[in-house]
Amino acid sequence: MTEDEATARSILERFRTFAVVGCSPDRSRDSNRVARFLVSRGYSVVPVNPGVEEILGERCHPDLGSAAAVAPVEVVDIFRRSELAGAHVDEAIAIGASAIWMQLGVVD
Repeated sequence: MTEDEATARSILERFRTFAVVGCSPDRSRDSNRVARFLVSRGYSVVPVNPGVEEILGERCHPDLGSAAAVAPVEVVDIFRRSELAGAHVDEAIAIGASAIWMQLGVVD
């Protein structure tokens, strides 16, 4: 097992609540597939997308601050382009998230 795989496993074993930033209501999008996967494995998923009311039966939040006001967020999974990801990383730090996950190829 690589170091990256070990880190991913550790996050999945230690934490139960994920905010998915950029979560899409479109089932064909990666953000929706990841959110559905997490829910199917018993994780709590808090969708974050300012343009959507509800995703996967959960109220969608406009930003991480409003999501964290409802329930503590342990892991923030960011599905945004590199040039937009940094602001969400700052938000994740501000709410006290324990881990931040981004798509492959997204760098901040």
